[in-house]
Amino acid sequence: MLIDSYDRVVDYLRVSVTERCNFRCQYCMPEKPFSWVPKENLLTFEELFEFIKVAIDEGVKKIRITGGEPLLREDLDKFIKMIYEYEPSIDLAMTTNAFLLKGAAQRLKDAGLKRINVSIDTLKPEVAQAIAGKDVLKNVLDGVQEALQVGLKVKVNMVPMKNINADEIIDVLEYSKERGMSIRFIEYMENRFAKADVLGVKSQEILAILRQKYAFEDEGFDGASPSHYYRMKDGYRFGIIEPHEDDFCKKCNRIRLTAEGNLIPCLYFDEAMSIAESIKAGDIKGAAAVLKEVVRTKPEKNRWGTEDDEVSNRAFYETGG
Repeated sequence: MLIDSYDRVVDYLRVSVTERCNFRCQYCMPEKPFSWVPKENLLTFEELFEFIKVAIDEGVKKIRITGGEPLLREDLDKFIKMIYEYEPSIDLAMTTNAFLLKGAAQRLKDAGLKRINVSIDTLKPEVAQAIAGKDVLKNVLDGVQEALQVGLKVKVNMVPMKNINADEIIDVLEYSKERGMSIRFIEYMENRFAKADVLGVKSQEILAILRQKYAFEDEGFDGASPSHYYRMKDGYRFGIIEPHEDDFCKKCNRIRLTAEGNLIPCLYFDEAMSIAESIKAGDIKGAAAVLKEVVRTKPEKNRWGTEDDEVSNRAFYETGG
């Protein structure tokens, strides 16, 4: 079992398989050129898998495949199958923008993927184009529909932004609700790679908008999830992720691995240790030692919302958020 210095059990590993992305979203990487890390700098799927086996053996129970956009990396389904066959009980999920999901969903399901998280920030094609930098909405919604048809569970993420998509909070919730998909509204996380004029919508503003049409009860937090949950009268639940509140960090159970082998203890911070050298040398004990040290030094909380350090240097496209 992996336990950090604040007595939090760390049993959730997010694995970025690429920093490449086919979107240029305003809140993530709008100005980044369409370039990529040289292939030789990336860990192969086999090398990533060697570390994942170490993490599972040390107590990791949940793995989320992320990017960038993970579906840009060829043979992703084969990588997922490696993990599933090693430990079929693992909670194996993926975060995707869904642009390439149509045609891939069945392969991913057959490989052992159980769930996907999809960003749906708008239901208007022109707004989607403004947010992502290209015409994406039809592909995204078609991919989501296919994922549902093949039996994947789908969770929707929405980042509400003032003067962009905040007027669609109810619409996106209802789209999700009608299809049996849960939804989480994520407060915009300030970072130096985002467009400078992005203004997020805070949780109390989101709740006020939803109360215009719905009544719901506060259910608080559910386990180690960062989401604050609310339940409507018909039983439907939605969540809000509030990184600016201390509760976001109190039960944090996750660490992140980049495609280049950097193991990151906190979403906010740049600090990382590399497992690449150990894994490439076949030094499993060395990789396990790095894992334990990263868990040991995991910070108590992020610094969003503090006066001195509200903007993170973290590149979310390297870690998938």
